[in-house]
Amino acid sequence: PRRKRTGYQSEIFLTPQGGGIEPSSASGGLIRLWRIKSNISIVLSMDKVLKASTQTASLILAAGRGSRMKGFEGNKTLLPLLPGKSPFQGSRPILIHVLESLPPGPKAIVIHHRKEDVIKATRAFEVEYFEQGVLNGTGGALLAARSFLEKKVQDKLIITMGDIPFVRRSTYCSLLEKLGARPLVVLGFKPQEKKQYGVVETEGEKVTRIIEWKYWSTYPRERQAQLRVCNSGIYAARRKELMRYLPLLAQKSHKVLKENDGRTLHIEEFFITDLVELMARDGLHVGCVIAEDEDEVMGVDDFQSLIKAQEIFARIER
Repeated sequence: PRRKRTGYQSEIFLTPQGGGIEPSSASGGLIRLWRIKSNISIVLSMDKVLKASTQTASLILAAGRGSRMKGFEGNKTLLPLLPGKSPFQGSRPILIHVLESLPPGPKAIVIHHRKEDVIKATRAFEVEYFEQGVLNGTGGALLAARSFLEKKVQDKLIITMGDIPFVRRSTYCSLLEKLGARPLVVLGFKPQEKKQYGVVETEGEKVTRIIEWKYWSTYPRERQAQLRVCNSGIYAARRKELMRYLPLLAQKSHKVLKENDGRTLHIEEFFITDLVELMARDGLHVGCVIAEDEDEVMGVDDFQSLIKAQEIFARIER
């Protein structure tokens, strides 16, 4: 009998052979393995095996300067978790910690501010770099890495932030597990105080949209209290489904007022969060996973959060 295993897309045959391993004469680097006890030979394409073991690609957004990190001119993803002479000087950059926490598979970093420093710091990793020419939001960063998404064969994609160091690998794996046939899964969390985070709106188990603070802050208090889950800015996505929605995202810009060197500028930005609403409107099931604790998804945005991150890292390393 002959059948196909959908996980590896391999063929299985019952054979009379006694066992052993021998190269197949077929093309494509196939290997024929005979299991001694079961007398089953499995024809596996080596590139399929490699794909199965590295089926997730990861994209890290690390382009921004971090204007709230007063007194630091570098890229905030390179700030140290292990301080030295000062909190701004030390070892174990945040970005390195993020890279080592991600699942196996190809990785890319979106860069802009002090890009040469980011490339130098991550030189030991097999990563690709994509420059976000204009700092035009998280959606703009995703669009800047479109060619990375187009050329990869991995079906699953992690999108994470270069300044959120403590997301566990098990949490990334939970996102991927939840993904299933869904096009997108949001990593949420339940903070003690919602501050100015975006909140996750749901209908049953389906995420319908992510609402920014400037909108939900105008809601009646009762409605605000119902919106308990906040958005971490980290996602898992089906690559092919994501590619279908990038042209729609590219058409959905927002005019944002930003301060830059004392000047108020009108910036056209794109938000990854818009993907949630676009997919939900088409009837697709966007999922959500809740992080174990608030610290796991803490972003290092200012000096106070940097000190806290260094304290957390010191506890982890004890």
